Amino acid sequence: MRSRLLAALTVPAGIAIVLIVLPLLLALALVTSDPAVVDDPQSVEQWARWALVWLVLACLAVGAGAAWSVGRLADRVEDQLTQITERVADLGSGGRPVRRQGIEEIDRLAQAVTERDVALTRQAATERDLASDVAHQLRTPLTALLMRLEEIAALEDVESIRDEAGVAIEQVARLNDVVATLRSRTSSDAPELPVISLDSVLASLQREYQPAFAAAQRSVRVGGDRGLMVRARPMDLAQIVGTLVENGLRHGDGTVSVVPRRRGPSVVVEICDEGRGIPMAIAPHIFERSVTSRGTGVGLALARDLAAKGGGRLELVRSSPAVFELYLPEGRVTR
Repeated sequence: MRSRLLAALTVPAGIAIVLIVLPLLLALALVTSDPAVVDDPQSVEQWARWALVWLVLACLAVGAGAAWSVGRLADRVEDQLTQITERVADLGSGGRPVRRQGIEEIDRLAQAVTERDVALTRQAATERDLASDVAHQLRTPLTALLMRLEEIAALEDVESIRDEAGVAIEQVARLNDVVATLRSRTSSDAPELPVISLDSVLASLQREYQPAFAAAQRSVRVGGDRGLMVRARPMDLAQIVGTLVENGLRHGDGTVSVVPRRRGPSVVVEICDEGRGIPMAIAPHIFERSVTSRGTGVGLALARDLAAKGGGRLELVRSSPAVFELYLPEGRVTR
């Protein structure tokens, strides 16, 4: 800031020197070189007056130029401070960056405000996505849990009540894990994936979703190869497959089939239903969060992110009827 102010004062001073002081010095040099003028006191006094006038004009020019330059600098500072004030009042909105003015201190402040605004904008977007994901991913599990509790309330056999209550407890635990998974999905930590039984995860999901399918007079079937081991986090895997099963329940028709098979170094879980499938216009964008066809995009985008984070991948291999394939790294138990 001091350098800019010094420049604002130096420029008009330099102009004044070039336009006024230098001609004055040149005139004085010419006068003093003439003996007739030097020996005449009246002429010397007259030239002295003119020199004084020129000096006063020089000072006025320097002052006016300095005032103009400082005024321009002040206007630029005020303009940028106004922009910064408006940006601070609207932090997190993702507005345009504050325009740089070439004033180092002010530009640093503007850069700090811009960086903070970007960070808050990203944080707000993450929180909105989290709220959307939680609402989407909990809707069907909560409905299934409510149906199971209603069934428990209608039962009279103690053993049946105990069995259904155990399943309900598992569902509540998974709901908690779903929220924890959603909150931690942006973590950069990448712990080693455990080797787990695919049968166990799929059987638990089948029990969880059975009441919702029964209420819709439909069914969910688990077939394919048995005894497969995969390398994945149980809650992430349940979240991915659960999203696809829920997608088949809400948007498909007939039986939803979950068919795991070994394929090369991977285990592939195929999830399909007997409905009309996904419209051709939507199919290429089915994993984008912006897809709003009855809420499809949010859950599938999250499912694909979780699959990639676990070293696998999720693909739509056929749109009509809809067939998804989840590729998982095969797990081998070391002894």
